[in-house]
Amino acid sequence: MTRPRSASERFVEQLPTRIRSRVQVLYSPIMEIRPLPVAVDTKGVKGLIFTSANAVNAAVSKGVDRTLPAYCVGPATTGTAKGYGWQAKMVGTTAEELVGHLLKHRPKSPLLHLRGEHTRGNVAGRLTESGLTVREQPVYQQRLLPLTPEATEAARGNLPIIAPLFSPRTARHFADIWAGSAPLWLVAISQATADPLYSLGYEHLKIAKHPTPKKMRKAVKKLVKHVLRVEGGEVPD
Repeated sequence: MTRPRSASERFVEQLPTRIRSRVQVLYSPIMEIRPLPVAVDTKGVKGLIFTSANAVNAAVSKGVDRTLPAYCVGPATTGTAKGYGWQAKMVGTTAEELVGHLLKHRPKSPLLHLRGEHTRGNVAGRLTESGLTVREQPVYQQRLLPLTPEATEAARGNLPIIAPLFSPRTARHFADIWAGSAPLWLVAISQATADPLYSLGYEHLKIAKHPTPKKMRKAVKKLVKHVLRVEGGEVPD
């Protein structure tokens, strides 16, 4: 698992028990999330945009006003924002869908997009160009990390490795640092995430049908069954 440890553990915990029992889970975060030392000014802001749960967590640590409506991408981000008390609404599962929804419904603005240092989609710029005023502010950084020694050792072995990748940036980094000989089975949350992985020598690359945790879990479940079938192991129901 290449996501930050807490997010990886949540993902694994939600996999079916029989799937978890058939694999050994290695936690090797290749990205570390750290809040940036910045203050967030919401004076005059009519609503917030969250495109990741990491931004929600950073907003909480900075005391951002929780009475503002929050427009969110995906169920995980929306659930995190609701859990902290925001009036959160999921308006898409991708940045593209969020932009389309906000341009169609045009909520009161200005809006403030709280995001990481590295982001895709140019949400604030596209919305502002279309007449909906949106400011943006990075509130966390994403520091890239090497594979752990345990993961590096496994990569040099001969047992199959299933690696779920959840963003284009982590996929690019994984492709850069992977140097293993183990059979590699990849799961990408989107086509954009899959694109950097094509340069790797892999056994199979599966793309989730929709960029959500639920579809990623389903894709991982199918791939585990596939690997077990190929390797001659028991296939869980």
